[in-house]
Amino acid sequence: MNRLNKLNDLGAREWMSESVSVWTQRGLGAGHADAQIEREHPAPFSFTDVARLVRLFTKRGMTVLDPFAGVGSTLKACALEGRHGIGMELNGRFAGLAAQRLSSEVPPGVLSGTRQVIQQGDARELIGALPADSVDFIVTSPPYWGILNKEPDHKVRQERLGNGLATRYSDDSRDFANIPDYGEFVASLAQFFGLCTGVLRDGKYCVVIVGDFRHGGRYFPLHADLARAMEGRGYVLKAMNVLYQRQKRVFPYGYPAAYVPNVHHQNVVVLRNERSA
Repeated sequence: MNRLNKLNDLGAREWMSESVSVWTQRGLGAGHADAQIEREHPAPFSFTDVARLVRLFTKRGMTVLDPFAGVGSTLKACALEGRHGIGMELNGRFAGLAAQRLSSEVPPGVLSGTRQVIQQGDARELIGALPADSVDFIVTSPPYWGILNKEPDHKVRQERLGNGLATRYSDDSRDFANIPDYGEFVASLAQFFGLCTGVLRDGKYCVVIVGDFRHGGRYFPLHADLARAMEGRGYVLKAMNVLYQRQKRVFPYGYPAAYVPNVHHQNVVVLRNERSA
């Protein structure tokens, strides 16, 4: 073990590999038995990709927070990687699925070796109950505004409605996704992450995975807008990596009248908590 490495447990070769700014998404595949609960969420994030971030930004035994935990991808990754996890989730059904996922997809002996805590409720209220400087890393994929609430497109009709799967985060008025104005949504989300600087140790990292999107004929660069807003809340932007979703299907958006991209990537926004700088 390299005692000079204060960030993670990686060796030099793996460190260099992970420094490449374009990653390819690696899931288990839709038909895998351990992917069925994950598919219940309208915007699932593969635990394998979260595990990669957990290994990169923490050491074994450290504590990771996911304030938008969904169906528990981060908690599963933490359990398998020997980290303690705290997951906050507003939607009671998703919080229940996260608990079910841990019990069914993580071997009992592995799960008992770490603490995985699922808190159901509004993260803006729950964050205040965590002790100051108690978290070593934040990794999360928050709502992409109300993009899931739009009229279903080709993809949603074919891949989710046809299989009876959820197509939106929730109908809860406290849900960030249900804020009607985009500017207010970004500001509110950045304000929440500002609250998180109190529980995240100084100098530690916060990674936010978000996708850009189109709405009303306009392209919204959510990754850039949110990063800039968070920089005014105690964070410093350190990287803007790309997670390439090679497996996604292609649909004829805009054909034959206008160019409309199939957005096949997510943005891995890497910020560092430098509140005392």
